[in-house]
Parts: sequence; structure tokens; C-alpha cells
Amino acid sequence: MERVRLLGVIRAGVFWRLGGMFVSDRRLGVVGIVVENREAVPALNRILSDHADLIIGRMGVPCREREVSVIALIVDGTTDALGSLTGRLGALRGVQVKSALASKR
Repeated sequence: MERVRLLGVIRAGVFWRLGGMFVSDRRLGVVGIVVENREAVPALNRILSDHADLIIGRMGVPCREREVSVIALIVDGTTDALGSLTGRLGALRGVQVKSALASKR
């Protein structure tokens, strides 16, 4: 049995080891965000900026007649990183978050 010695720390889902690297479990998915409180938008944008390395694409649609905005994110990251993103977003008052991740890793 080969003894593997990790040389670094997790960084963007990649582990470095002697003789090469291997990628940890990353998942592809979508995060749906409904914003009912416009005052939460600056904090929401800060959180998205903090997790920019996870976000592949972003689409936002304002529904002015309902005074609601909907944001869809396409994401790729570890379940821990994606949980951090959705948890922080869901803690904002007036923001609802749902996510769906592909079962393939």
C-alpha cells in the first residue's frame, strides 16, 4: 500500500501530493435565489463575490410588478463549499435559496 503524504491544504478543490495531484469530489449544480428584500442585495453580492470561484454562470431577472428578483447560478465545487455559499445566502432576511446538484461527481 502506497503511503501518500499531503504537501498542501485544500485549495479550490485540489489536493497536492508527492508525484502529482488529484481532484477532490466536486459537484455541478444550480442554485436558485429569490430576493424579496432589496436591502439584502449588497450583502448578497458580497457573498457571491466571496464565492466567485464556484460560480460558472449567473442570470438575474427582476420581476418589478411583483417586487421580487430571481437569480440562477450555475455552480461547480465541493459540497462543503457549496453548502457554505447556500448557507450564507439563506441566512439573509428576505432571501430564499434552493439548490440541486448533479449526482455524478
